[in-house]
Amino acid sequence: MSEPEHPRAIRSFVTRNGRITEAQERALEQLWPRYGVAFAPQMLEARALFGREAPRSLEIGFGNGENLAALAAAHPERDFLGVEVHRPGVGRLLLALEAGALTNVRIISHDAVEVLEQQIPRAFFEEILILFPDPWPKKRHHKRRLVQGPFAALAASRLARGGVLRLATDWEPYALEMLETLTATPGLQNLAEYGGFVPRPAERAPTRFERRGERLGHEVWDLVFRRG
Repeated sequence: MSEPEHPRAIRSFVTRNGRITEAQERALEQLWPRYGVAFAPQMLEARALFGREAPRSLEIGFGNGENLAALAAAHPERDFLGVEVHRPGVGRLLLALEAGALTNVRIISHDAVEVLEQQIPRAFFEEILILFPDPWPKKRHHKRRLVQGPFAALAASRLARGGVLRLATDWEPYALEMLETLTATPGLQNLAEYGGFVPRPAERAPTRFERRGERLGHEVWDLVFRRG
């Protein structure tokens, strides 16, 4: 079976440099060799990546890394890969990993679609997290949204059987579009009662985007789909 194709002419993100602190710069220089993985068109191997075989989770677009660091600390028996393109967020997560003496996290700073297509083997993860992706609210920008049919099929192919895809957004139109897209993706099953949304998982650490949405009075919609 050929790989799902995701259009690469259109990116789902815009690289924003943002303000980076001296500590984050230091982390990017000194800690990247410990936690960072260079992008390359070559499939990863779990034992080479983490030094062991264990259940694996992927977080796409981890922002400042609050949730990823919290999960890694709470689940030392699992391994975690984070993908994020924004340097300040990568630096912040590196500092959190150092502070927590966490050894079960690796980071790739590259476009997530290309990482999934070119670096991640099929059935590699037990869990994929996509929390508060850019909703691109203007209609002319909807084509930039990450969660579209080809991407959903690609993500599903990287889940092991029984693995779960977890998503959250505070933008209702995008939530409904995600629900429709994932429901139509072969091999994925909605775990929500009545085929809708699920309650917010207590384990998820509030991200900067979620807290901002709460301040603005936005509701949050969570989805969980399992690969059959």
